[in-house]
Amino acid sequence: MNIIKFLNQFSTENIQEDKRASRRELFGSFGDIGKNLAMSALPLGLAVAPKKAQARSPKDAVSALQLALTLEYLEDEFYDLALQSGVIPSGSRAEKAYMQISKHEQAHVDFLVAGLTAAGVTPVSKPTFDFTVGGAFDPFNENGVGMDTAYAQLLALAQAFEDTGVRAYKGQAGNLIGTPYITPALQIHSVEARHASEIRRIRGLKGWITGMERGAGMPEATQAVYNGEENYMQGGVDLTSLGSGSPFTMEASSEAYDEALSGDDAVAIASLFIVS
Repeated sequence: MNIIKFLNQFSTENIQEDKRASRRELFGSFGDIGKNLAMSALPLGLAVAPKKAQARSPKDAVSALQLALTLEYLEDEFYDLALQSGVIPSGSRAEKAYMQISKHEQAHVDFLVAGLTAAGVTPVSKPTFDFTVGGAFDPFNENGVGMDTAYAQLLALAQAFEDTGVRAYKGQAGNLIGTPYITPALQIHSVEARHASEIRRIRGLKGWITGMERGAGMPEATQAVYNGEENYMQGGVDLTSLGSGSPFTMEASSEAYDEALSGDDAVAIASLFIVS
């Protein structure tokens, strides 16, 4: 199957065409959630404060969407700059994937901004990003690191961003249960998972994460994206005790699920690339 056509099946445009809830109905319902909330001025860190000890409230749903929007801003700008950089080989599988993923990320930004605005909540402002992390990377070859190195870094960062997105959406799902946004959020989560799988395969890796391995060629600084993925307990069940014949291995059991990433951990990862 053509991977670009496959990815496009899960575009936000198609999500919004879900006949069970029109875009107007969805945003109208969400408007009730956002009433009397004034989250727009909250710094990112405060907007996603730990909620383990808190009862779920509408405030949690808005915080979850503001975090999602910040991550989507990051991905959207990254793919835009990557496509403009000239680093990606023209006509390559990577270029085609980046072009399609870029469209998705822009659609995700538009979707979340429209939803928050319709709810009467001011969307968080787009941060200023530094994809060099203070000069540690040069993914767009702006500082002359060389095309081969820049391309390797560009793919590695894409993998880190997509893997973070997958886990972050899953981590915020609990805050969206009972709201009209739970279904589209999990659909976007699924889209991000397909992005991650394709980027990982372009890098010559499996399409999924094994244990807490970040994969060959990934900078050590990205390990925070993968910590916790080694879990093989699901719903209180030890997956390694299952399977017909030989039981599932620990590695295979960890590959079956993406683990949720907390809001704090997602913010810590994204903050590496946020200047202000």
